[in-house]
Amino acid sequence: MKLSVAVAAVLAASCLFAAGDDEEVKNLPAGEGKDAVVKVCLNCHGAGNFRQLRLNKDGWSDKVADMVEKGAQASDAETAAVIDYLVQNFGPDSKIYVNTAPFQEIKAVFKLTAAETQAVVDYRQQNGAFHTVADLRKVPGVPAEKIDAQKDRIAF
Repeated sequence: MKLSVAVAAVLAASCLFAAGDDEEVKNLPAGEGKDAVVKVCLNCHGAGNFRQLRLNKDGWSDKVADMVEKGAQASDAETAAVIDYLVQNFGPDSKIYVNTAPFQEIKAVFKLTAAETQAVVDYRQQNGAFHTVADLRKVPGVPAEKIDAQKDRIAF
C-alpha cells in the first residue's frame, strides 16, 4: 500500500512538472532546432537558464559542450541544431520576445533592477500582451530610457 501511494505521488508530481514544461516550450520562439532544445536542454533545466545569457556562437558552443560533458544526451546533429537555435534566438543581437520572456531574460536584456523587472512582469500579467514600445513605456517604475535603449531588439 505504501509503495502504491509513493508511486502515485511521483506520477502526480511528474504530471505537474510536465505541465510547467509545456508552458515553457510554448513560450520559446518557433524555429529550426526548437525540438532539439526542448529534448536536450529542457530535460535538465528550465529555459530561463539560457534565455538570459545572449552568447555568440563560440559561447553557445562552449556552453552546450559543457552540458554534454555533464550528461546531456544529444547526437552531433542535435548538438548543432541546439547551438544554431540558441545563437539565432538568444545571441548577442537577438530580439527579446517581451510577451513570453521570463523574469531573468527581461532583467538581463533591458538591464533592469529586480523591482523594475517585476513591474514589467506584473504589468504584463494584469494588462495582457504588449503590442508596442509605447505599451512598455507605460509600466510604472520602469525608466523609459532603459526600454528605449533596447527598442530595436523588442519583438511582440
